[in-house]
Amino acid sequence: MTGFTEGALVKKLCELNASQQSIQTLSLWLIHHRKHHTVIVKVWMRELVKAKDGQKLTFMYLANDVIQNSKKKGPEFGDEYRGTLSRAFEHLSAAAKDEKTKQGLLKILKVWEERGVYEPKLIKEWRSFITKSSSKSAAPETKVAGAAQAVENGAGTSAKKAKPEKERRHSETVVEVDGKTESHIILSPAHNPPGDPPEPEELVKALLDLERSASSDAAVREKIANLPPEVSRVDLLTKLRDKDEAQQLINRVSEALNLLNDYNARLAAEMEDRKKLKSMLHDFLHAQKELLLQAEERHVEYIEKLAKVQQVKEELKSHLQNLPEMNAEVTGSLAPLPSAGDLFQD
Repeated sequence: MTGFTEGALVKKLCELNASQQSIQTLSLWLIHHRKHHTVIVKVWMRELVKAKDGQKLTFMYLANDVIQNSKKKGPEFGDEYRGTLSRAFEHLSAAAKDEKTKQGLLKILKVWEERGVYEPKLIKEWRSFITKSSSKSAAPETKVAGAAQAVENGAGTSAKKAKPEKERRHSETVVEVDGKTESHIILSPAHNPPGDPPEPEELVKALLDLERSASSDAAVREKIANLPPEVSRVDLLTKLRDKDEAQQLINRVSEALNLLNDYNARLAAEMEDRKKLKSMLHDFLHAQKELLLQAEERHVEYIEKLAKVQQVKEELKSHLQNLPEMNAEVTGSLAPLPSAGDLFQD
């Protein structure tokens, strides 16, 4: 099983991205090595300060995941982070200028407050670092009641009131950590925050749902196309001969109206779904481009390392070839060793 090293941790933090899978996998690895919690939190804080502004929120999502999921195994991480988070939030208040990061941080604090992760006094102090950095950040927290999926790990921004704890979605996944299978609880509402990349499964589901959308419902479109002309033509009303025909026409018009109202509502919902899908695709492609760039940078780095290893290999091979043969057989007889008298003879 691979052991914990500070270098391995730094490498994993550098490769961390905003996807739920990336955060969850690293969180499990950290919890697995929780006996090194002091070093882990120290390195996490150091790398948080060094990270790019767009990466800092992801570091907080990771901390949130570790703090919440490690509670069932012990209080080490919760206690260790308690002494570091004030510096972290103070740093973030100065470094995190964009609204998305501020809303994500406020969401984390709201989740901790709701779940009693830390004392209200501490959460109030940490929140003050974020809210005082900008007047815009002082918006009501109902605006962030559904923030990042990576926060709990995640949730989409929603204007609706946050659901009670018992109504939140709790799911468990199993991941392999250093060759050992471990379970991990995902404490998350249903959606990602705006700007965060959706998970591939969520994107595939959205695409499949569009295949069953209103515009693809051939049966309803055929019903609408086959509606009798008298339900939409006022000039045909003059052809009504009696009250019974008028009543029959009223019934047909009511049925047609219900059909059209329902179909129009479905079309309106489809338009909203397509707008959301467009945003999801945009965020997903942006995230994939960032991951591709990271992969290309690592590829170049490893090519350089491979070249150095190859160079050392060639030099070592050349050095070995120039060494004298140590396994050659000795031929002939050796002269007898001199006696003590011979050695000390004048």
